[in-house]
Amino acid sequence: MIKDKLAVLPGEPGCYLMKDRQGTIIYVGKAKSLKNRVRSYFTGTHDGKTQRLVSEIADFEYIVTSSNIEALILEMNLIKKHDPKYNVMLKDDKSYPYLKVTNEEHPRLIITRKVKKDGGKYFGPYPNAGAATETKKLLDRIYPLRKCRVLPDKVCLYYHIGQCLAPCVNEISTENNQEMVQAISKFLRSGHEEVKEQLKERMLKASEELDFERAKELRDTLSHMEVVMEKQKMAISDRLDRDVFGFAFDKGWMCVQVFFIRQGRLIERDVSIFPYYQEEQDDLMTFIGQFYLKKEHLKPAEVIVPSEVDSELLGQLLEIPVHSPQRGRKKELLQLANQNATVALNEKFALIEINEERTIKAVERLGERLNIATPYRIEAFDNSNIQGVDPVSAMVTFLDGKPSRRDYRKYKIKTVKGPDDYGSMREVVRRRYVRLLKEELPLPDLIVIDGGKGQISAAQEVIVDELGLTIPVCGLAKDDQHRTSQLLMGDPPVVIPLKRDSHEFYLLQRIQDEVHRFAISFHRQTRSKSLFQSILDDIPGVGEKRKKVLLKHFGSVKKMKEATVDDFMALSIPASVANEIVETLKNN
Repeated sequence: MIKDKLAVLPGEPGCYLMKDRQGTIIYVGKAKSLKNRVRSYFTGTHDGKTQRLVSEIADFEYIVTSSNIEALILEMNLIKKHDPKYNVMLKDDKSYPYLKVTNEEHPRLIITRKVKKDGGKYFGPYPNAGAATETKKLLDRIYPLRKCRVLPDKVCLYYHIGQCLAPCVNEISTENNQEMVQAISKFLRSGHEEVKEQLKERMLKASEELDFERAKELRDTLSHMEVVMEKQKMAISDRLDRDVFGFAFDKGWMCVQVFFIRQGRLIERDVSIFPYYQEEQDDLMTFIGQFYLKKEHLKPAEVIVPSEVDSELLGQLLEIPVHSPQRGRKKELLQLANQNATVALNEKFALIEINEERTIKAVERLGERLNIATPYRIEAFDNSNIQGVDPVSAMVTFLDGKPSRRDYRKYKIKTVKGPDDYGSMREVVRRRYVRLLKEELPLPDLIVIDGGKGQISAAQEVIVDELGLTIPVCGLAKDDQHRTSQLLMGDPPVVIPLKRDSHEFYLLQRIQDEVHRFAISFHRQTRSKSLFQSILDDIPGVGEKRKKVLLKHFGSVKKMKEATVDDFMALSIPASVANEIVETLKNN
């Protein structure tokens, strides 16, 4: 099927979507020529990570666009929509602090990490929350905007120390507020030198008028300003806000360094390391486009990129000037970003290789030992109870050898009474995969049962005999010290030999420890709730709130037994519930 599709691919630009055997989109890319790019995945030799991607491709789709810029925009939107697992470089959870002047009748100066289109003025990003806080403290001492989220009825401490004009009790004109907002904006955009001169004049004037206390306050403010502003190194004299993108690539991995230049100062850098599957320049351009798609990253006045990147195409995408300087200070900054990217990539390679050995390569070798397709998605089950009391079960999911906590699930056993571990396993496995089939969600490539032959057989009865699925099931037995001992698989289950010092054995050990921890913690949580129960918990219509009201009013269950229906109805309890309470307490 893939060969037939490759034969009719068009030569126009567009986007392609790679799918695995379950129909899940695992990679989205773009191409100037769909025919050349998509065919390249299935011909020639590739590095290990690209081979891994190709080995998972069972089908693909493509969308033709009229231009490269349309393909780039469509690629970013498709990645945002489908979140494919191989487009890892675009998953960025970093957020930086900004200073914001709110768009209110009486504006406030606050620190935020969320940038919204709400009419407010945003300045930043700042290197960290500490730098943003120090700058805010400085501006609070100079410009007394209101501090309270909601206007109080009387003045607060900020008014008494001169950091608020108290609009809660005083009439503050709109012109006065806007004047301070403009002054703050000018200060943050490069006007601190002018503000410093104004403060010096006010300090000298206060000194001449013998107001030494005020002069000392102004002197301290000036000193504080020097400390805050000198912490950031001057980079370019034109004081323009710009972002500089440098990159380095090797062995199929790329590192991108972003220098944030604000008011001519290098205030922060962003480092991202990820595998890439297209041409280096194409993936860098996609990264930059996705970088500004996030609301946390405001577009600067200018972007600097290496000469290998199509700056004209990127400028159309971002709708701001994009340059590739050939000389001068900007070129030096670009070279510095590239140099930092090379250093970071070299430093991280050893850690990346170790992580690969422990995760995805361990998964591949585990599939080989079990003689099954590579189990990229593994789901593991474990039961927990104390002599059949409060029985629960838990399931954890590992994707590419790493825990996926958003896919963890907890189960309270409903149909099994007493300490029946096999019955509990049947119930939970049945509930899990009946639901996946109904909702057409992805099925796992391997099911791991924390237990021996009995638990494996119980799970296989449901998977194979009841549901007719062909998902491999294996079990993990423990030794006398409760440590992972043997891997069992088959019907009847037999021992699969694994070296105890192999990465695949360590992977199974991590899975077993994680599902056991998750099940035990859920059981403790459930058991702690059941330890604090009363007869009221079994009465229909009496929940937590009503139970608290009853105990608070009567003081004890003994006093409730002496009460009448009218006594309960006086507490706004319906007659039917009041009758049920009286009847239950009378018969118990």
